[in-house]
Amino acid sequence: MSFTFKTAAATLLLGVALAGPAFAGDADSCKTVRMSDVGWTDITAITAMTGGILEQMGYTGDIKQLAVPVTFASMKSGDIDVFLGNWMPSMEGDIRAYLDDKSVEQVSANLPEGAKYTLAVPQYTYDKGLHDFKDIYKFKDSLQGKFYGIEPGNDGNRHILDMIKDPQFKLDGFELVESSEAGMLSQVQKATSANEDIVFLGWAPHPMNVNFKMQYLTGGDALFGPNFGGAVVYSTVRKGYLDQCPNVGKFIKQLKFDVGMENEIMGQILNNNADPKEASIAWVKAHPDVLNAWLDGVTTFDGSGPAIDAVKKGLGIQ
Repeated sequence: MSFTFKTAAATLLLGVALAGPAFAGDADSCKTVRMSDVGWTDITAITAMTGGILEQMGYTGDIKQLAVPVTFASMKSGDIDVFLGNWMPSMEGDIRAYLDDKSVEQVSANLPEGAKYTLAVPQYTYDKGLHDFKDIYKFKDSLQGKFYGIEPGNDGNRHILDMIKDPQFKLDGFELVESSEAGMLSQVQKATSANEDIVFLGWAPHPMNVNFKMQYLTGGDALFGPNFGGAVVYSTVRKGYLDQCPNVGKFIKQLKFDVGMENEIMGQILNNNADPKEASIAWVKAHPDVLNAWLDGVTTFDGSGPAIDAVKKGLGIQ
């Protein structure tokens, strides 16, 4: 009896091995992936793309629009799992305490080069001599004493407020106008149409660099970082997420984007009013080779097979 049982067991194991590789999905608690979108078009695009791919893998992407400080606080409290828009070094002040207490983990650079974030002006304002942060006070009257920022609580807005308080910049009487990315860009459009001077938060990747003739200002290294706020964008997760949900964690770690790709998707969203999810997934369908690296070694949620097969089938990619 013992010999027969062992022989049967060995035969079964051999059959499983010959049938193909064994896959391991994630626990049920990992099925819903809670992600933050801080409302910047680039972050909106890549977060929507990631959510759309996760759906084809059998997960549910739950995307919430939150301000940057709320995002990191929500990751610490366990209410947000993933944030793909950690711009460094400009968000250093927002994330440092969470990195230090290990409640938030930086897992990989999803945009390792080409990004920047600092103050900008229209080309015609630059041509008048506003080249550097220390030139701004000379243009107080034509700027009406205003900086145009984005949503309240944003790190870029905070850098502007710090600059206004710093005596070296001579900005007494200046104020920050906070609104949103769309609100700020609407004001830039209004100013440039009237050939009026304006100073605003600019960044790349973003279609604003094509839609407006603009220049970035020097002199902001201490606030935004060197090389015109040259940035690396990181994917971050809450504490313990990679251990609790290793399959989806592997996917998040392997996400890599580039400036050209993000500019193309954002152009569809901002210039053609495309839905972010539809625009980003359309880009993936037109460039399916990116899935090879993103989904290497990743399975579907239930572990029934390679994620890349399910994603390609779901998106109609041959």
